[in-house]
Amino acid sequence: MHDRDSAAPGALAEEIRRKYNDFARWYDLVEGVPEVCGVSRLRRELLRRASGRVLEVAVGTGKNLRYHPRGCQITAVDLSPSMLAIARQRARRLGLAVTLIEMNAEALDFPDQSFDTVVDTLALCTFPNPVTVLHEMARVCRSDGRLLLLEHGRSDRDWLGRWQDRQADRHARRLCCRWNREPLELVRRAGLRLVAVRRTFFGIFQVLEVVPDRASRPPQDLAPAR
Repeated sequence: MHDRDSAAPGALAEEIRRKYNDFARWYDLVEGVPEVCGVSRLRRELLRRASGRVLEVAVGTGKNLRYHPRGCQITAVDLSPSMLAIARQRARRLGLAVTLIEMNAEALDFPDQSFDTVVDTLALCTFPNPVTVLHEMARVCRSDGRLLLLEHGRSDRDWLGRWQDRQADRHARRLCCRWNREPLELVRRAGLRLVAVRRTFFGIFQVLEVVPDRASRPPQDLAPAR
C-alpha cells in the first residue's frame, strides 16, 4: 500500500487546503452519509464531555459547534479558509461566540497547556502527519485535561478492512482522506494514554478519550480496546 504520510508535508498541506476550499460548499451534503450512520449521535456523546477552554482542531464547517456544552470557551482552527467561512456562518446562526482561526494543526500557535479540552473529529484520516497533530494537541492541553476524538479508520471486520485497503489510494487521491488508518495505533505511536474507546458501525467509527499525561506509560503497554 502506498503511504504518502511522510512525503513533502508542506506540499501535502497545500493540496489539502486547496481540495477542501473547493469542496467546502458540498462538504455538509457529502457528510450526510456518515451522519445517517449515527455520527450525529456520536458527536453529541463525545462533546458533552468537553469543558472549560476548548480547542477544536480541523473544525471544518463547524458541525460540532451545536454540541459543545454552554459555558465552554471555544477556539477552533482549520487549514481551509472556505471551510472556516461556513463555520463562522454556522456559529452566528447558533448565537455562539467562537474564535475561528486559519491554522495548521501540525504546528498549533498556542502556548503549552492552554486548553482544558482538545477535540478532533473525523480528521486524523486527513492530516499528512497525524502523530505530529496528536503531539500538538497533547502539548496545548492541560496535564489534567483531556483529548476527545471521534475518528473513522480501518474496520475490525477483516473482509471490510481488506476492501478499504484496496480502495485506500484512490480514496486518498480524491479527498485526501486515508480511511484505513488505525486511530488506536496513532494514539499509541504518539505516546498518549488511552482512557476509553468505543467502536461502532462495523468497527469503523471510534470514540476515544485520551489523557495527555506527560508521565503516561509507554504506548506499547496499552492493550487493544473494543
